[in-house]
Amino acid sequence: MEKKLKSWQGWLLFGGTMAVVFCLGLAVSALMERRAEVASVFNNKRKVITGIESRNEEFKPDYPREYQTWTETARTDFESEFNGNVMVDVLEKRPEMVILWAGYAFSKDYSTPRGHMHAVEDIRQSLRTGAPMDDKSGPQPSTCWTCKSPDVPRMMEALGVEAFYNNKWAALGSEIVNPIGCADCHEPENMNLHISRPALIEAFARQGKDITKATPQEMRSLVCAQCHVEYYFKGDGKYLTFPWDKGFTVEDMEAYYDEADFFDYKHSLSKTPILKAQHPDYEISQMGIHAQRGVSCADCHMPYKSEGGVKFSDHHIQSPLAMIDRTCQVCHRESEETLRNNVYERQRKANEARNRLETELVKAHIEAKYAWDHGATEEQMKDVLKLIRQAQWRWDFGVASHGGAFHAPQEIQRILSHGLDKALQARLTVAKVLAKHGITEDVPMPDISTKEKAQKYIGLDIKQEREAKEKFLKTVVPQWLQKAKEEGKLIVCN
Repeated sequence: MEKKLKSWQGWLLFGGTMAVVFCLGLAVSALMERRAEVASVFNNKRKVITGIESRNEEFKPDYPREYQTWTETARTDFESEFNGNVMVDVLEKRPEMVILWAGYAFSKDYSTPRGHMHAVEDIRQSLRTGAPMDDKSGPQPSTCWTCKSPDVPRMMEALGVEAFYNNKWAALGSEIVNPIGCADCHEPENMNLHISRPALIEAFARQGKDITKATPQEMRSLVCAQCHVEYYFKGDGKYLTFPWDKGFTVEDMEAYYDEADFFDYKHSLSKTPILKAQHPDYEISQMGIHAQRGVSCADCHMPYKSEGGVKFSDHHIQSPLAMIDRTCQVCHRESEETLRNNVYERQRKANEARNRLETELVKAHIEAKYAWDHGATEEQMKDVLKLIRQAQWRWDFGVASHGGAFHAPQEIQRILSHGLDKALQARLTVAKVLAKHGITEDVPMPDISTKEKAQKYIGLDIKQEREAKEKFLKTVVPQWLQKAKEEGKLIVCN
């Protein structure tokens, strides 16, 4: 026997149905309105752009909101407990890092990164790129430009990828002039996300993956993965390569490098063949809960913004902590203060492990030098150098990814704790070597309490390098910019 609904139940069901229909109608209306807005942009373009357009200003007429927020990456007014967009001299704050990078250009100059608008300017000013007075001199290859500008894919197309890499950094100084912008991530005809750098495509292909089949949501991270990754310059041609063939973990990449017998430099104190980590942000983020739940880089670093009824991605790419209401609170219901403190708590704990590891690793390098100075042989030092290499790789991998302590806190703690274990093992092993040479007392430690003292200890003459860099910035760089303006490759805005 059918049970009839009571009158009030019928009205409740009717009301609920109408509410659902109303909400669906709003959603469809919003979607159609959004499609109409998008169609309006593409049907009424003021500029038709085809090919690789590296001048970001050319996109402004049709995408004023995106362009305006992109220009805000020039701002340096946000600072959190750990990093921000203010340039900070890291070596000044952590002089131990001078010792860890002894024999490598990072011991001369290392600052926290600023926004994308400063990318080209900052690489010119860095002491790491030297002071080349012509296009055939200077210590760095042109591969160093790869992630700094949309002029890079333009020059790769003009020269060929291999020829682009196999060149001097200064040789392309008047070509690489526009900061990271539109063409790095978008196809100009339809503004679809695309990959403009071959290294990412090649890395996926070696893993048997077709990057062209990535979903739109995956692309919102993959465009970032073109640059925010671990990489190295392979072979004499300095071909940019991602070491992902065995996987994304710190151990996977270490195995890849060991198999290739690769090292970035020989440490000038301990003689260790060192692996210098770059910034494995994408790899580490994939190991965290957010990426595993489908959250993309853009969801947190480029959240949607509404203006005049138009919804668009905020291209002021920055820390999510600067806009918690549009990032964290889209999913989380806690207060801004609670969410911010949750991030800081994870970062503080990782920082504790980092501090311990840096202290022990510095001592390991200095003790290794002491052993060499007192007659240690290569056979005796073999295990010491292997342990130092493993410890420093884990330290650098965990530290170079600026957001790693939040992206994947458990993984970062694991990496840094393993690094600390390796550093302590290295110190115990070198103590045994020293004992064989009759040295049982503590190794004397130098005063490295400031950046200047640490640089002096490893034999750096920074004053002379700074003077050369200032001359380069005053003479060569203006010539580069003038040539770029005359050839129409750089637009000067008033």
